[in-house]
Amino acid sequence: MNRIFSLPRLIRWILTVGCLFLVVMTMMRVMLYIFFSKQGYSFSELADPFVLGLRYDLRTVALVLIILLVAGSIPMFHPFRTDSTKKCWIFLLGIVAFLLLLFYFIDFAHYSYLAQRLNASVLNYLHDTAISLNMVWQSYPLIKLTIALLLVTALLIWLIKLSHKAIGKDHKPVSKRKRILSFVILFLLFGLAIFGRINQYPLRWSDAFSLGSDYKANLALNPFESFFNTLKFRKSSYDVNKLRQVYPVLTPHFNLTTKDSALLNFERVLSGNNNNRPAPNIILVICESFSGYKSSMWGNPLNTTPFFDSISKKGIFFDQCFTPTYGTARGVWATITGIPDIESPTTASRNPAAVDQHTIINEFNGHEKLYFLGGSASWANIRGLLTNNIRGLRIYEEEDFEAPKIDVWGISDKNLLLEANKIISNQTKPFFAIIQTADNHRPYTIPEEDLTEFKKIILPIDSVRKYGFESLAEMNAFRYTDFGFQKFMEAASRQPYFDHTIFVFVGDHGIPGNAGDMFPRAWTEQRLTSFHVPFLLYAPKLFSPQRNHAICSQVDVLPTIAGLCKIAYRNTTLGRNVLDVAESSQFAFIFDPDNNQTGIIKGDYYYRKNISTGNEGLISITGNENIPDNNYKKATTELRLLTDGIYEASKYLLLNNKKKD
Repeated sequence: MNRIFSLPRLIRWILTVGCLFLVVMTMMRVMLYIFFSKQGYSFSELADPFVLGLRYDLRTVALVLIILLVAGSIPMFHPFRTDSTKKCWIFLLGIVAFLLLLFYFIDFAHYSYLAQRLNASVLNYLHDTAISLNMVWQSYPLIKLTIALLLVTALLIWLIKLSHKAIGKDHKPVSKRKRILSFVILFLLFGLAIFGRINQYPLRWSDAFSLGSDYKANLALNPFESFFNTLKFRKSSYDVNKLRQVYPVLTPHFNLTTKDSALLNFERVLSGNNNNRPAPNIILVICESFSGYKSSMWGNPLNTTPFFDSISKKGIFFDQCFTPTYGTARGVWATITGIPDIESPTTASRNPAAVDQHTIINEFNGHEKLYFLGGSASWANIRGLLTNNIRGLRIYEEEDFEAPKIDVWGISDKNLLLEANKIISNQTKPFFAIIQTADNHRPYTIPEEDLTEFKKIILPIDSVRKYGFESLAEMNAFRYTDFGFQKFMEAASRQPYFDHTIFVFVGDHGIPGNAGDMFPRAWTEQRLTSFHVPFLLYAPKLFSPQRNHAICSQVDVLPTIAGLCKIAYRNTTLGRNVLDVAESSQFAFIFDPDNNQTGIIKGDYYYRKNISTGNEGLISITGNENIPDNNYKKATTELRLLTDGIYEASKYLLLNNKKKD
C-alpha cells in the first residue's frame, strides 16, 4: 500500500479517475441487465459477457487516460502544477464524463427501441431532423432524462475534484527515476488495454458475438465499441425502390415463390428426399488463392496440381466456377452466407450491423459443426461471423494443434489437414466440417519437415512467369498445396468416415495475373483470373464423376451440397443448387471493389458496369473479338438488368438475412 502512495501524484490521480469511469461503465452494464429483457438468463450465467465487457470498458477508459498521462507529464500542463491547470483538467474531464453518460443515455434509449446497442445508423436520423426530434420528444421523458444526466455528471465531476484534492494534499517527493519508470509502465499497460489481448490480433467487437447469443454480445459491448466500429459502415445501406424495380428480373432465375416485389421475400423452402437416412458427412475445404489458370485441371504445362487433377476426374468438377469478388474474407463470407460481399472499401465480416446471418449449414440437423484454421479466427472478424451464426460450432485454431507454427498464418496446411483428420476421425455423430487453408500465400513457407518428401523444383523464371506465376516461391507453394491435399486424402481414405463423406473443395479467390495462351485474352485483360476457381464435390462411393460446365458461383456451394445430400433446407439468399439450374439461368455475379465495378458472366459474355459512372461494356470470354450488333444490344440489356438486380439484392440481404432463433 505504501508503494502505491509513493507513486507520483499524476499517476495516482489517473488511476483513480480510471477506476471511477470503470465503476460507472460497469454499473451501466448492470442496469442494462436489470431494466431490459434478460432473455431468460440469470445473473450468474452472464459472467463471460461481464468479463468481456470489462475488457471493452478498459480499452475505452485507457484511450482517455493515455492522453491524460502524456499531456499531464508535460510540466506546463501538469494537473497539480497550478490552480489554472487543475481547473482546466477538471473541466476537460467533466466534458468526458458528460459525453460518456450521454452516450449511455442515448444507448439505453436506442436499445429499448431496437434491442441493439447504439450504432452509427442513428446518424441517418439527422437527414429528417425535425421528424426525428418530434419522435424522440413524444417517445421519451426527455426533461427527466436531461435532469438525471446533469445530476450524475455533476456527481462524477465532484468525485473527480475530490480525488484531485485528496491526492494533491499528499505530496511526497518522488525521484526522477521512479517518475520515468512509472510513466513507461503505465503507458505500456494502457497500450495493452487498448489492444485488448496478448495475441497477434487485437480485441475486436466481433469477439462479443463468440459468446453464443445476440443478447450476450449486446450485454458485453459498450456504446463506444458498437458506435465507432459501425461508423465507417454508416452508408452501408440499400435502396428499397431500386430493388423493387429489379426484383421481377430475379424471380425466375432464383425460383422465388413470392412474386410480389412489395414483400422482397427471398425465402425458398426445398423439400428433401433422403428417405430419412442420415445425410452424408461434409468436409468443406476453402482453399487459399486456388487460381484456375495456375492449376493442372485446365492444362497448365507446369502441372502444379497433379493430385487434385486426379481426384477432380473422380468427382463432380465444376470448371466454370467464379468467386463473387476478390479476397479471403469476402470468399469465406460468400461461401457461408450465400451473399456476395459488396462492402467497399472494407468487408462485410467487419460490419457489426451484418453479423447476424442465416446459413444453410444449420439445416444439417444432427450434424456436429467444426471449423479448422491454422492461424487465428480473429482475423477479419471471421470469428464473429462463424460463432454467432453456426449453431454449436467448435472452432479449432493454432493453439489447439500439436503442430508448430511456421509463419504468420499459423501451422502448415498439411499439418492443419492431418490434425483436422484426427479430430474428425473421433466424431461419433455425423459432422459438417470446414477447413480453411492459408499456405498458398506470401511468405510461401514450406516446412523443413516436408522437404525430404516434397521436392522443390527449379525452372527458368521466364517459364515460371509464362505460365502464370510471379516467382519460383509462389509456384512451389502452389505445388505444396497439392501435396497437402494428397496427404490429407490418403489419411482420410483410411478412416471409417471416408465412404459416407462428401469432400468439397472450392477456392476462396483467384489471383490476378497473365493466363497467357491458356485462356482467351479477355480472362487476363478483364481480371477474370482473380475470380476463376476450382469447385469439386468428391465422394467416390456416393455419386458418379462428371465434369460440369455450368457457370456457377461460390455462393452456390452450400445449396449444391444440400441438394446433393437431398435434405430439406431453407434458402434465403442468392445461392442455388447448380446441379438443378437451367442453362438459361447459369451465371456468376462479379463485384470488383478495386475498380468500382459490378458485372455478370453468362453464356459467352462478361458484362461489366462502373458503379459510379454507369459506363458499361460487353466482352466475349470465348475469344470471339467481334460480337454482332444485335447480340451486343440484346445481351447488354439483359445482363445490365441482372447485374443491377443482384447488386441491389446483395446490399439488401447483407442487412436482412437474419437467422431464426
